[in-house]
Amino acid sequence: MVLVSGWTGAMDAVVTSLLAPGTVAVRHDLSRVTEGVVRRTLYVLGENPRETILELAHGCVSCTLREDLLPLLRALSTRSTVDRIVLVMDPALEPEALCWAVDNVIVADVVGQIDGPASRDVRIEAVIGCLDAATWLADATGDDTLADRGVVASGDDDRTVAQLVVGQVDYADALVVTAGPDVDAWERARLAAVLARLAPNAPVVWVPQDSMVDGPAVLASVPFDARRGEITDAHSPLLRGQPPLSVDCGVALVEFAATRPFHPERLHEAIDVLLDGVVTARGRAWVATQPDEALWIESAGGGLRVASAGKWLAAMTPVEQDRIDTTRRAMAALRWDEQFGDRDTSLVILVHQADPTEIDRTLQWALVSDDEMTDPAQWATWTDPFGQWHEDPCESSESPYADQSREATE
Repeated sequence: MVLVSGWTGAMDAVVTSLLAPGTVAVRHDLSRVTEGVVRRTLYVLGENPRETILELAHGCVSCTLREDLLPLLRALSTRSTVDRIVLVMDPALEPEALCWAVDNVIVADVVGQIDGPASRDVRIEAVIGCLDAATWLADATGDDTLADRGVVASGDDDRTVAQLVVGQVDYADALVVTAGPDVDAWERARLAAVLARLAPNAPVVWVPQDSMVDGPAVLASVPFDARRGEITDAHSPLLRGQPPLSVDCGVALVEFAATRPFHPERLHEAIDVLLDGVVTARGRAWVATQPDEALWIESAGGGLRVASAGKWLAAMTPVEQDRIDTTRRAMAALRWDEQFGDRDTSLVILVHQADPTEIDRTLQWALVSDDEMTDPAQWATWTDPFGQWHEDPCESSESPYADQSREATE
C-alpha cells in the first residue's frame, strides 16, 4: 500500500501516475463526515471512477477508518487483480494516525478472514507527502485551526493547520514539492532547509506548477531504511536520520536536554517560547510534580499538545520493565541516575526565525533550581498546570498514542 497525503500540492498528479495494471486507488472525502456522510471513490486504470456514499451512525474519522476503510483494505487484498493499493488521504488525515490504525485496530467479521488488523494483509510500501512551496511554510508556522479553514474531521476537532501539515511532512518517506514561478530562490532555499531537518531521510522532488509527476520514480527514490509506516513512541530517538545541524537561511535545529525536572509553573510560563519563530518542537519532559509519568510536548506553528508519554522506567515494577522494548532499556541504562533513574528531558526544536540562545535560556530558567533540588519532598506541594487531564473521545484510532492521548487543559 502507498499512502499519498497533503494539505495542498500535487496529490492528484502523483496518484494518476501510480495507476497501472494491478493498482487500485481509494479516496475518502471527509468534507461531510460530521454529518455522518462520507464519499468513497475507487479508481482503476481504464475504468470510470466508482463512487459510494457511506452513511455513518456517528460522524468522525475513527468511525470512517473502523467501519469502512480498514475492512476495505482487507477485502481488496484478497482480490487476485490487486497488487497495490494507493490510498489518497483526505487533507484532514494524518498519515501517522492512519498507519497506527492499520497496525492496531482490529477488523472483524470480514468474510473468509481471521479477525485482526489490516496489517495482516497489507504492507505499507511508502508514504508520499505533497506540498505547495508557495503556502506550506506559512501554514506550518501559523495558528489557524482546521475549523478556520472550513475543515472539521470530528465534532471536537481543534487541531491547527500547522499541526496537520507538519505531521504530514514529518512522517513522509518521500516529498513532492510544487513550486510555481511566484516562489523565488530565497523562499525555495529556506523551505529546502526546513524539509532537510524535518524529514531528513525523505528525498525531495521539486516539480513545476500543474506539471506531470513520475510517481514510480518517486517510489524508487525512497531509501531502504525509510520508516514505511513504522510507529515510534515518545522514548524513541527524536532525531531520525542525519539532519543538518548547521544553520541555513536562519533555519536550525535546537537540542535541549536536562537531567533535572521542570518546575511546572515556570514551564507553563516558558512554553510559549516553542510557539514563536518555531516550525515545530517535540520531545519528552520531566516535570517535578509528576515523578512517575513523562510528558510528551509537541508544537507546530501556534499549536501545542501536551500529553502523557507513559511511565518512566524508574517508576515501573520489574515485571512492567520486562515488557518494555530492549532498546529503550539499554538507552536508559546509559544515563541511569542513582536517585532519579531514567527521568530526564529531551526536546528538539526546529526554528526558522527564533533565537536558539533565547530558547535555551528560557527553558533553563524553567528548570528546578539548585536550591529546589535539595528538597524533592516539597515538589509535590507545587501547583501543576499540567496536572488536569481529560480523555479524548473516539480515541480508538485517532492517534498513534491513542492509549495515552490525554491532553493537558490550559
